[in-house]
Amino acid sequence: MFKGSLVALITPMKDGKIDEGAFRKFVEWHIEQGTDGLIPCGTTGESPTLSHQEHMRVSEVTIEVAAGRVPVIAGAGSNSTAEAIALTRHAQKSGADAALVVTPYYNKPTQEGLYRHYKEIHDNVDIPIIIYNIPGRSVVNMSVETMARLAELDRIVGVKDATADLSRPLAERVAIKGAFCQLSGEDATALPYLAAGGSGCISVTANIAPKLCADMQRSWREGDLKGAMAIQETLMPLHQAMFCETSPGPVKYAAKLLGICSDEMRLPLCEITPASKARVEKALKDARLL
Repeated sequence: MFKGSLVALITPMKDGKIDEGAFRKFVEWHIEQGTDGLIPCGTTGESPTLSHQEHMRVSEVTIEVAAGRVPVIAGAGSNSTAEAIALTRHAQKSGADAALVVTPYYNKPTQEGLYRHYKEIHDNVDIPIIIYNIPGRSVVNMSVETMARLAELDRIVGVKDATADLSRPLAERVAIKGAFCQLSGEDATALPYLAAGGSGCISVTANIAPKLCADMQRSWREGDLKGAMAIQETLMPLHQAMFCETSPGPVKYAAKLLGICSDEMRLPLCEITPASKARVEKALKDARLL
């Protein structure tokens, strides 16, 4: 259903507000550069500090600018099931192709709680749902067994896997009967994830290197492993630099250097250190992006 290079979009900000003009240009640029799908309002988009109105507006603008040219998977997760249902309903009403729903953070639900959370969302909407499994931020890790159980529901169609566990995609392929979209949430392991059965990557690096990320994915799909490896080797220092501090700090600074938008974020996130800025700039130059 979803494949290739999908970008976890940053949310440009200026003077404390969303910079909608910069964001519209940014989304259009991604489509021109060959990005295969757009994900607004995820972690990289600073969803924890967007108001509900801002969150919904960012999704709406992404869908409007994309105009059906590439799929939009709207971030719609929350640690409140009722809130996640409301955001997913909005994504559906706005015309998103799917919703990305993160495992509930801070609450630390059991596996049964995770199952019931996603089933309740599923039963109250009519849009495909992608599970976002990111234990590093949510503190809970959905088991393969729970994911296979959820995959039996009609509208649970895939996972964004940010575990960095390369045994997971194959284990899930064995456990899940029928089609299930597996997308890596880790840029550094995007290529081996494909080899283990994945179909693409929801990428942070793609924010500032969309063509390279898209070309790597296409090279893989066309059977050009040597070409895919060469691109991923070029990208690896950039992948590492994008996580030298808490994301999206480094990628927003990279976007500033490329003239995309300011590096402004909302507290408790703040600008990256001078040492990290130097590392990001070097990685951009080494990749011939700057």
